[in-house]
Amino acid sequence: MTYLDVVFRYGTAPGENAFRAIDGMREVYGVRRVQFSEGERTVRVEFDASRMNADSVAKLLRQAGVDVRERLELA
Repeated sequence: MTYLDVVFRYGTAPGENAFRAIDGMREVYGVRRVQFSEGERTVRVEFDASRMNADSVAKLLRQAGVDVRERLELA
């Protein structure tokens, strides 16, 4: 397994229903961790790169109700 992090900026802050859906997203095989930074308006997802890619992570976040705007490059 190769774990990678991807960070997305979001627009509207996720609501209660989105956070419930994100809890379910953690059960998706390949997603290891989801962290929100409210101050920076970002969400960081650690995932198994042998199972999924950054686009599929963004799709999961959107399905959960997160207003994903852009992917940020990690330094």
